[in-house]
Amino acid sequence: MMPGVPMFPLGSVLLPRGLLPLHIFENRYRSLIRECLTNDSLFGVTLIAQGHEVGGGELRTGVGVLAAIEQAVEHADGRWAVLARGTERFRVLRWLDDNPFPIAEIELWPDDPALLPSMLRCQHIEHLRSEVSRMAHALGYSPITGAFELDSAPQDAVAQLVATSPLGESDRYDLLCAPDPIARLDLLESRLLDQRVLFGAELAMGSQAGDW
Repeated sequence: MMPGVPMFPLGSVLLPRGLLPLHIFENRYRSLIRECLTNDSLFGVTLIAQGHEVGGGELRTGVGVLAAIEQAVEHADGRWAVLARGTERFRVLRWLDDNPFPIAEIELWPDDPALLPSMLRCQHIEHLRSEVSRMAHALGYSPITGAFELDSAPQDAVAQLVATSPLGESDRYDLLCAPDPIARLDLLESRLLDQRVLFGAELAMGSQAGDW
């Protein structure tokens, strides 16, 4: 168990290895960044299930990822520009009182290193991910993330595939909560196939409209 971990609930999902740019203006999160920099410590990121990032009172999910600050610049007006990177997955055991930022007791939730997909399976999903990414870009939904060389370690390759797939935050949270990399890759394939059908229908409708 890790007691008293600073927490930063957000409207987006941070994944292990994922980059997190933050523009921080709320006083409570300015305090969080200063504390993490002073203590050279991590902070946790969880998805907001209901509510807003600003003002507090939000409903928070129970699984998140620890973030390490890689760059931090304080502006003259007190705002911070921060770049953090996701590290390890965790479960929230208990939310504590804000002081002044959210704080929680957590436990790390690592993947089972024995449950890994083959690299051939990862490469198959990469072809599908690249295809769906091109479709999303054609529809104006997201910048394209083209084909890239997968990491040679299957667990890291799965993390790459999840982080670069054109999916919504609910899908990304479900993938974060998958019990192991094999289950995560199976779920990713299912969600990408669903997206391919939806995007294909939208592209076909757009093409038909252009024929009139």
